[in-house]
Amino acid sequence: MANDQDYKIKLGEKEISFELTSLAEQANGRVLVRMGDTVALVTAVMSRNPLDNLPFFPLTVEYEERFYAAGKILGSRYMRREGRPSDEAVITARVIDRAIRPLFPKGFNREVQVICTVLSWDGQNDPDLMGLMGASLALSTSDIPWSGPVGVVRVGQIEGNFILNPTYEERVKSDLDFMIAATTKDGQVCFNMIEAEGSEVSEDMFQKALEFAEPYLLSQVEFQEKIAKEQKTEKVLFEAPGSDAELERECKEFLGEKLGEALFTGEKAPRMERVNDLKAELAYYIEGKFPGQGKANPSKDYFESEIDRLIHEAALKEGRRVDDRKLDEIRELSGKAGLLPRTHGSGLFIRERTKTLSLLTLGAPGDHRLLEGMEFIGKKRFMHHYNFPPYAPGEVKPMRGPGRREIGHGILAEKALLPVIPPIDQFPYTIRIVTEVVSSNGSTSMASVCSSSLALMDAGVPIKRPVAGISVGLMEAENGKDYAILTDIQGPEDHHGDMDFKVAGTREGITAIQLDVKVRGITKQIFKETLEIARKARLKILDDVIEKILPEPREELSSFAPRIIVLHIKPEKIGMVIGPGGKMINKIMDETGVEIDIDDSGEVFITTNDSAMAQKAADMVNGIVREVEVGELYEGKVKRIMDFGAFVEILPHQEGLVHISQLAEGRTEKVTDVVKVGDTVFVKVIKIDEQGRIDLSIKEAKKQQG
Repeated sequence: MANDQDYKIKLGEKEISFELTSLAEQANGRVLVRMGDTVALVTAVMSRNPLDNLPFFPLTVEYEERFYAAGKILGSRYMRREGRPSDEAVITARVIDRAIRPLFPKGFNREVQVICTVLSWDGQNDPDLMGLMGASLALSTSDIPWSGPVGVVRVGQIEGNFILNPTYEERVKSDLDFMIAATTKDGQVCFNMIEAEGSEVSEDMFQKALEFAEPYLLSQVEFQEKIAKEQKTEKVLFEAPGSDAELERECKEFLGEKLGEALFTGEKAPRMERVNDLKAELAYYIEGKFPGQGKANPSKDYFESEIDRLIHEAALKEGRRVDDRKLDEIRELSGKAGLLPRTHGSGLFIRERTKTLSLLTLGAPGDHRLLEGMEFIGKKRFMHHYNFPPYAPGEVKPMRGPGRREIGHGILAEKALLPVIPPIDQFPYTIRIVTEVVSSNGSTSMASVCSSSLALMDAGVPIKRPVAGISVGLMEAENGKDYAILTDIQGPEDHHGDMDFKVAGTREGITAIQLDVKVRGITKQIFKETLEIARKARLKILDDVIEKILPEPREELSSFAPRIIVLHIKPEKIGMVIGPGGKMINKIMDETGVEIDIDDSGEVFITTNDSAMAQKAADMVNGIVREVEVGELYEGKVKRIMDFGAFVEILPHQEGLVHISQLAEGRTEKVTDVVKVGDTVFVKVIKIDEQGRIDLSIKEAKKQQG
């Protein structure tokens, strides 16, 4: 492959350059991608030797954020280097993986690793798009067997106008953030990866956005095909392992009708038990006929391919599913709110054997999560975390903390719920939801959205509307034209099906979409049909479960949730409340037991479970920042004595002077004849000069008091 060749393509108003660089010359494929001043190096490497007996394709994708790219020195003060990938980096790696994985040949068993390293970031152009663009071209121009390329764009919408690959600033203003990857099939664009979020966007608007993106996706695919053709790189010869006709004949003869009868039992537990027993019996039978082959891949592959064939044929020819549901039928639904006595909010959502339990905690504004990364430094006040313990699918596995799948599902549910979360000026709490998947049989991420909606309303969080989610599947015929769309897919349909299309939203519109495929891609027609099917399912879940349990958020917060008082002070007085070295604010918190957070705007958040202490702290803060006015009466303490008068503290850190002539009626010879340090006296404000100095009078205060 020729090195250091530059290619450019213009998408909308932006030019993107691709350099087939010699920087990483030992990689099978390498591309330097640039948009504006954002630059990413993407490499693709294939192992020299195949791996035997793997039940999956060994692809890994890494997205590496580098602080130097943004001109930052971050990380632990003891390390000052990048640590584990951020959640955003994990999501981006998953997006790239989902788009490129379906295009590797079936049965390919060499390890492939794609790494995107962000070298420069301009604060305008998101490198996640460039990571997928670079991965596609690196694979296309390498010797790695791959049937791409793919194109990718992001679509935003501001004031009814679609925007191609919007900047960060434009994305904040946008009603939707729609990332689409696509390739071509028979000359037509087909979509193979979608990651989207929206502010209750209509199905029709998403369809229009897809049509807007289509020509740009096609131009990218054609652009990459042209480059790959010019490079003339020979792909490594790969042939899928040939089938053993004799072994397959024996497998077919042994199974007969037994696999179909076991697979379509209906209930998951007896179905999976019968299928697994049959698999073990087949292995034992084949071992007797072909020693050493009973537990080898050929017999396993045949068994799995037969399940695949039976599930597809039943859906396509008979409209039948493994649990005898109709294609558009949702499993039995139920749920519950307020399950646990001490949590601030809880919700249980049940879709037959899929059960998710969401627990909500309300915290002070200071409980937010601090984000410190290459692209963003700031605060996150709404969090959703997803846990998938081994017992959920009835397995035994080591527990090592959240993996990429758990992070991805947690963020997806978070995106789905975020559009209905009230702004901080209406509800100043930090909100954390943890979803525990307690039983799994497909689509737990969308179940998490449903149980989280119940938990939010149970906690009394004033959300706009509840959110529900559903996963829709696809069975596509070998001819690529006939297909069946399945509502609410479960385990075998997810594993052996061709699509997992997740859609979450409210009655008003869609808040999140995620599409994965195992085929080359889906058409616009399938996209349109799926959105409509998902809309009907979403409304049914809202009608039959969520809104029936809790039609709206509870009026009162849990008695165990903290209460927050919000005060507004002038920003220039923040320093007075904090005090030197935090002395004043720490004193208030120590005396009252409250937690105080102060925003740069001057908002003061006082958080506690004790309303009396909250009010005491508020009074102390108000006392510090209160502005003195002429004519007001105060009870103050004498702090200092001078020959010409006494200084009296009328508010915390605010003193005024009582001149000797204002101490009492008539002539006063010495100040100490009337007051001493430590005395408590009533004073009246008689003057405030241009420099803010306060003149007080004990004499006038007595007159006013009578």
